[in-house]
Amino acid sequence: MEENDLVERMLRAIRRVILKTSHYSRSLARNSGLTLPQLLCLRAIRDLALERDEVTAALVSSRVGLAAATVSRILERMERAQLIERVRNSTDRRRVLIHLTETGKQRLAGIPTPLQEQFVSRVTSLGEEQQRQLVDSLEQVVDLMEAADLAAEPVIAAELEPRDERRLP
Repeated sequence: MEENDLVERMLRAIRRVILKTSHYSRSLARNSGLTLPQLLCLRAIRDLALERDEVTAALVSSRVGLAAATVSRILERMERAQLIERVRNSTDRRRVLIHLTETGKQRLAGIPTPLQEQFVSRVTSLGEEQQRQLVDSLEQVVDLMEAADLAAEPVIAAELEPRDERRLP
């Protein structure tokens, strides 16, 4: 196989990943009115509420692996869309607790498993050595693309917060 053929295969593989991520994000937004980060936050709120009495933005941020400022913006939009409600803790007014509304619960129902959860499930089924090789190869691609200095949240999404964040009603 010629060197150019290998490079072309690499470029096609990178493009397929980009296309799949973009297609999933657009499909999710079109079918549910949510961006992937919004979906992840809603699911995190639901899951955390099953595990504990109080859900805070810091817990949601930690669960989804997004920066606190990003989660804060997402929560503001979801509150305006009446998917969540934020209420001050009655005993400690500094703490703001987050709850899903009935609308938020309904919106979550029927949404397919996020792409990244499918990916994680498949990757973790690989042996540890295969996982290490895959990480090494991906990190090498990042270096070759001179993208190592970019901050990246551990979320597979076309964009974390699109500029036209008017998906929520």
